[in-house]
Amino acid sequence: MVRYRLAQLLKGVCGSLFVAVLLLLGVVLLRTYTFNAGEELFPDSWEKREQLPVELTQQEKAELKENLKAAIRIPTVSFTPTELNTTAMEEFTKLIRKAFPSVFSSSLVQHEIIAGYSHLFTVQGSDPSLQPYILCAHLDVVPANEDEWEAPPFSAQEIDGYIYGRGTIDDKQSVMGILTALEFLLRRGYKPHRPFYIGIGHDEEVLGYNGAKNIAAKLESRGVTLSFLLDEGMAILDGVIQGLKKPIAIVGASEKGSATLTLGVKGESGHSSMPPKETSIGILSAAVSRLEENLMPSKFGEGPERGTFEQLASQFVFPLNVIMTNLWLFSSLVSRVLEKGATTNAIVRTTTAVTMFNAGVKCNVIPSYAEAVVNFRIHPAQTVQEVLRLAKDIIADERIQIHVNVSFDPLPISSYGADSFGYQIIKKTMQESFPQIPVVPGMCIGNTDTRHYLKLTSSLYRFVPIWFKPGDQTRIHGKNERISITNYEEIVGFYFLLIQNADIGKLPSPHTNLHEL
Repeated sequence: MVRYRLAQLLKGVCGSLFVAVLLLLGVVLLRTYTFNAGEELFPDSWEKREQLPVELTQQEKAELKENLKAAIRIPTVSFTPTELNTTAMEEFTKLIRKAFPSVFSSSLVQHEIIAGYSHLFTVQGSDPSLQPYILCAHLDVVPANEDEWEAPPFSAQEIDGYIYGRGTIDDKQSVMGILTALEFLLRRGYKPHRPFYIGIGHDEEVLGYNGAKNIAAKLESRGVTLSFLLDEGMAILDGVIQGLKKPIAIVGASEKGSATLTLGVKGESGHSSMPPKETSIGILSAAVSRLEENLMPSKFGEGPERGTFEQLASQFVFPLNVIMTNLWLFSSLVSRVLEKGATTNAIVRTTTAVTMFNAGVKCNVIPSYAEAVVNFRIHPAQTVQEVLRLAKDIIADERIQIHVNVSFDPLPISSYGADSFGYQIIKKTMQESFPQIPVVPGMCIGNTDTRHYLKLTSSLYRFVPIWFKPGDQTRIHGKNERISITNYEEIVGFYFLLIQNADIGKLPSPHTNLHEL
């Protein structure tokens, strides 16, 4: 009798579990095929304005290519905030004056040099009541070691349809692309409806405290507020995220913070023939190893990355499309998968990178001091103080002296909804330039100097339509930085359209999918 009742109980439990699994499966599948990530703006509902088409002549294509090459050949390197190649930066000013005669001669454009080497262009609009926006870029580049480059880094050599050189990706293509687009528009008689600015910094690679910061301060002193800001940061990813059916464009709606720490240890010095039990190098090495072995916690779903994958859900192959439309159930699984790749791991957490290690002066002398530099790129769901506390807990050694060199919190997440003017203008421009490529919001895992503009706008976006294939990310600040000539023409066309698209007075009303579960 007891066995019978137990069997009946187990049968009932199993039956209930089976029903629960079926219900769960039903919810998952229903959500997969009815899920909608948000409101959309229909193309036909946009304000109609006459536009100049992106039709570049062969002469213009040759001109834009040669101007970019000339820009790449100028070594506008920033080493530190106080060590810049200012001679090259002065030469760059001469170049853009020569390359863009319509920009510098137009009565609609005012040009100012800021902090010696940065540039602020004010472009008048026919309707001054419309809130202006700003297009940003930077002319400085990081140093380049010629070793292992296929072409010298400041040669702008053309190989198989690509221009090689420091700044082709980061970020002279933006500088020259924006100014080229404006130059070609002005030549065609274009007169902007909405006023806008172009801000070109000269020290972004060393945090922008003289360039972007002073450009922003100049605008603030004039009482300017901005509708939105568009800077470099994210790109078109082709094959970078596995499982996607097609390339995607990610617009950076947020940006990681950063904290750079110096870890130092004082120990006993002496002759290597009589070493102490622990040396300064050994103590510091153990601490650094603990930081590398104990990663910061996953924050997947707590930043804009959730919106990225939800809006891309329909673009994934089966069964990834099922997983991405049901992150409420599978977020932990997705996080674990993303953690396996260096690029995707940076999406889900604050990253830890040991970038410098210094100790010792001679092979037979035990050094009394050792130090290492560690850089954290902080996820938007965390703060500098939280990361410092976690780092101290992981190091767990009072002998390690910790000094904070530079730190700043992640930037707020900018709106990317249907009522977000800047985001929707960028998205519309991309849809017109690259109709087959989905556009989604995301997080910029690198740092830009957009933080200096926070007092002027809360709508900060980071995107240039540069194509990235697997492995291309290592070219940024690395060897063989390059851009295809075709892609650079696309970038010019993108800005050419974006400036015109931003002329509308307001966004259309959004459409909501009423079948969203």
